[in-house]
Amino acid sequence: MKYCIKHLFTLGIIGCFSAGLFAQGPPITADKPIMLGGGSFTAKTLIEHRKTAMGTFKYTPLMLHYLISSNALVAVHIPRVSYELVDGTSGQSLADVKLLAKYQFLRIDGTGKTFRMVAKTLQTLPTGEALGVMELSSGLYQGYYGFVAGYESLKYGISFELGLNNIPEGDLDFLQHKLGFGLPLLKPQYPNRQINLFFEYTQQWLWEQKGYQLLYAQGIQYARKNITFDLAYQLPLVNDMPQNMTFNRSLFLGTRFTF
Repeated sequence: MKYCIKHLFTLGIIGCFSAGLFAQGPPITADKPIMLGGGSFTAKTLIEHRKTAMGTFKYTPLMLHYLISSNALVAVHIPRVSYELVDGTSGQSLADVKLLAKYQFLRIDGTGKTFRMVAKTLQTLPTGEALGVMELSSGLYQGYYGFVAGYESLKYGISFELGLNNIPEGDLDFLQHKLGFGLPLLKPQYPNRQINLFFEYTQQWLWEQKGYQLLYAQGIQYARKNITFDLAYQLPLVNDMPQNMTFNRSLFLGTRFTF
């Protein structure tokens, strides 16, 4: 009897560790390779208010993610964009639809920690207006190919992404690197309840345009059971881009629900 009680207690501790380990939630502007379970859907949005040299943009995507298994995910992003350009033009329309796929090919688990890697592709369809805004609405087909690596423990999480975005028409190809740090503020608990801080960096090199930018995003996230709320602010640390592509700032507000 004592052995059974001790065994159940040990399982409970491991369960709490697992809940805390994966309760840090996905980054806000970055990505991470951890995928839990299989056969589940996540509906999410991450509204972005972006200010650039061209004007002001509000990007509102509806994102549907499906976990085929514990190591494979497919998704579709259907966004709308509204804009006010510096020349006085304004409007709203469907933006570029995106198709996402990820496959986890490496997983190393330890007690209260894990390291994982996934291959990732993001196909952007030219369904939006040709507004010339990176990653929002360019009216051009784009193919992104990269990988994401991540380490998480009960105390912190680190994610790393490297990929190439190819645009067959034009000279806007870029190499992208993202680095994210996650810090949970609450101890692991069940049911899941977390408050997380995120510190995220994005670098983009446009070699044909001779452009480079380094962006920093500071975010906070509240997660309870299967729903999450995100808030983040992004600004440029280095902004050596062509004049019409200069990024000023972005404000992100999002939520996601898994079922």
